[in-house]
Amino acid sequence: MSDSLLYLSRADVESVGLDMGTVIDLLEQAFREKGQGRVEMPPKPGIHTRPDAFIHAMPAYIPSLESAGIKWVSGYPANQERGLPYISGLLILNDADTGLPTAVMDCTWITGVRTGGATGLAAKYLARPDSETAGILACGVQGRTNLEALAHLFQLRRVYAYDIFPASRDRFVAEMSERLDLDIVPVDSPRDAVVDSDLVVTSGPILHTPDPTIPAGWVREGSFASAVDFDSYWTGEALAEFDRVTTDDHDQFAYYRGLGYFQVTPAPTADLGEIVIGTRPARERDDERIIAINLGLALDDMAVAPEVVRRAREAGIGTKLPF
Repeated sequence: MSDSLLYLSRADVESVGLDMGTVIDLLEQAFREKGQGRVEMPPKPGIHTRPDAFIHAMPAYIPSLESAGIKWVSGYPANQERGLPYISGLLILNDADTGLPTAVMDCTWITGVRTGGATGLAAKYLARPDSETAGILACGVQGRTNLEALAHLFQLRRVYAYDIFPASRDRFVAEMSERLDLDIVPVDSPRDAVVDSDLVVTSGPILHTPDPTIPAGWVREGSFASAVDFDSYWTGEALAEFDRVTTDDHDQFAYYRGLGYFQVTPAPTADLGEIVIGTRPARERDDERIIAINLGLALDDMAVAPEVVRRAREAGIGTKLPF
């Protein structure tokens, strides 16, 4: 039995070098377990100290991965004005046999990359394989990781980038064009990021009372969309145009609807675990419009974190802390 736990700072977590392809593979394994009913994951409770802000507790246990733990994560939209990250928090892993903590780490990088990975996994099953254009609305961390996941899975010919802050959009275009070797076009309106895109990602702040931007008539036939920001960008009329709405967990979707979110959003017809194991269909027609509203699950974090810790230990990264 160890008398210490491993602490990984944000820099430590990032230096491990976990690639997006591995993240998507780990998530697919975890959602397969979820679809088979082999994951313990209660709906995440939270506290809310400011309007549209949250601090959530996210526990999960994936027996096949021997992964048990919790993420304590916050999201504060006003932080951008303070020069602070929107998302911050800590993740703790526990030994599944003894319950003792084995690692504690910054959760910012993991939250970003696993959210992008979940969009990628949903798109793998629900987008057209020949999708070649993407629209990214909100060019922060999630815009980056979601685009990275889509670029890993699809041969993207062109990307349209929109943000309410032009400077953020321009930084995104410069950085991601070079990183991913893509043709990324800055656009001045949400419409220009949507109407010609096979893949659409909205990743602004999650708002309890949103002022949605995307109306009916913008989303082209055959498109796949990922609403990382719940339904904050989407009008009820736009959501009603989709042939299918999916989520990553039915119970958590119902939990959030009970809190007042998703009041004009159609009920999801499937969750990602059901789609991965085939009890609910993947894309069936080229002309289907499909939107995935992934809420962000503790399952995602517990799929990725053990591999981060394994690689960190192998490379001698991190700090041992005594109990």
